[in-house]
Amino acid sequence: MSTQYQHDILIIGSGAAGLALALRLAEHNRIALISKKNLTEGSTLYAQGGISAVHDKNDSAESHIEDTLNAGAGLCNRKAVEYIVHQAREAVDWLVNQGVSFTREQRADGSSDFHLTREGGHSHRRVIHAADATGREIELTLEAQVRRHPNIDIFENHIAVDLITGAKLGLAHNRCLGAHVLDNRRHRVHVFAARHTVLATGGSGKVYLYTTNPDTATGDGIAMGWRAGCRVADMEFIQFHPTCLYHPHAKSFLITEAIRGEGGKLLLPDGTRFMARFDARGELAPRDIVARAIDHEMKRLGIDCVYLDISHKPAGFIREHFPTIHATCLEFAIDITRQPIPVVPAAHYLCGGIMTDLRGRTDLPGLYAVGETAHTGVHGANRMASNSLLECVVFAQALAQDIQSQHAQTPLPGKLPDWDESRVTDSDEEIVVSHNWDELRRFMWDYVGIVRTDKRLQRAQHRTELLTQEIMEYYGNFRITADLIELRNLVLVADLIIRSALLRRESRGLHYIRDYPQSDDSRPPHNTILSPGLTPLSPGRKTGSV
Repeated sequence: MSTQYQHDILIIGSGAAGLALALRLAEHNRIALISKKNLTEGSTLYAQGGISAVHDKNDSAESHIEDTLNAGAGLCNRKAVEYIVHQAREAVDWLVNQGVSFTREQRADGSSDFHLTREGGHSHRRVIHAADATGREIELTLEAQVRRHPNIDIFENHIAVDLITGAKLGLAHNRCLGAHVLDNRRHRVHVFAARHTVLATGGSGKVYLYTTNPDTATGDGIAMGWRAGCRVADMEFIQFHPTCLYHPHAKSFLITEAIRGEGGKLLLPDGTRFMARFDARGELAPRDIVARAIDHEMKRLGIDCVYLDISHKPAGFIREHFPTIHATCLEFAIDITRQPIPVVPAAHYLCGGIMTDLRGRTDLPGLYAVGETAHTGVHGANRMASNSLLECVVFAQALAQDIQSQHAQTPLPGKLPDWDESRVTDSDEEIVVSHNWDELRRFMWDYVGIVRTDKRLQRAQHRTELLTQEIMEYYGNFRITADLIELRNLVLVADLIIRSALLRRESRGLHYIRDYPQSDDSRPPHNTILSPGLTPLSPGRKTGSV
């Protein structure tokens, strides 16, 4: 039987952004925190690098801003970049106050300060980290705080199906009223009503065959926001991390950019370096350049991978700074203190998402988006390393302030309609879901990857249209499952990525297309903005449910 829940704030997603926001708001509000699996299972847990923030006396906020703008290839929102850079110190201090333990180094006078590393695109050492497991340290620390807070109700193994809006209910005033959420353990869809709803669901890396993302990264928030009427921007800009461990038994294990920041060299199988042929910054070029260079060399030589070598550094230094990578590689008989690491690019980060302002507001009143789900304009056409965790924490604070300022004027919704399953049945063909999932991820990798062409994109679009018809027919006739919800969201996100890529008739940042290999300098750089309007990807269920 369906249950009706009422909270002040509904937060869908439990990564750094969702947890930070919950803690910022919990003192004066009742919070519902929705997590698809265990509370910690998301991209934040696996983030290795760190948080970029100016701490060195030779560095400056202006330098951090300019580095970010340069990496973004002309598409960053300068005001958004300036905002997060100037809020970075406060964000780090807040995390430390929550108990996050960052790596420190001893000074000559006996005092200590944060150890700063350098990553691609940064002109200075400004990446604060917790060894090579910064995301894990942040996620587990915030999780502990959240679990202890009496005003935060945690719903693990729950997955949001769709947002409930005034428009869907036929009300005169359209705003977000909450969401229908599937309890994946009891197979019941419940109603969560809230004054304010926040999408903090992360990215959509699982739309690709090879990704550094965990299985939860299926673009749920972006798809739900689009179906509710929100615009999306810059969905074509998919960051492929240059260095993912290449091994037949390794599942998408990322090799942090900090290894290159500490002197790691990219090598061909014969031991020769190659990055200098592509960029004067060599291994420290931004991720899009490094990923394309690796992709080029792999295709040119017909090789399965390239190699990342840090073995020239002292073994003690490597074990101290990269303990997680060292231990994981040893599991696959690779001793990084003595031999190079085989690496390949993999889908890593989505720079686009639901359009928001600098307070996290979307086009739909009552609905916010934060973290990788949101398009704030910070990243432009290419995210600079270690700006993403920073964005999560900084914008969580911005959302908290805006939500709190509206709290008194926003009433709790009344009783909302239950999920209607009166005209659907249990599926006897669930193999269709797994087959469609596999087909989608394979053609996205083949046709919408690091290097694109118009013909490849058109092929992908045609296949997406066919898959969409199949999936929506299935969705309208059978009871929903978590796998079906994710597949429905992924095919929508894939369509948005392809449509955006076809609209950008130039190469810029992460979007490289052979038909237009140069940037279009005849006009100012522009965002690719899509509006929902009438779309075949968002029909209502045949059951008549909202």
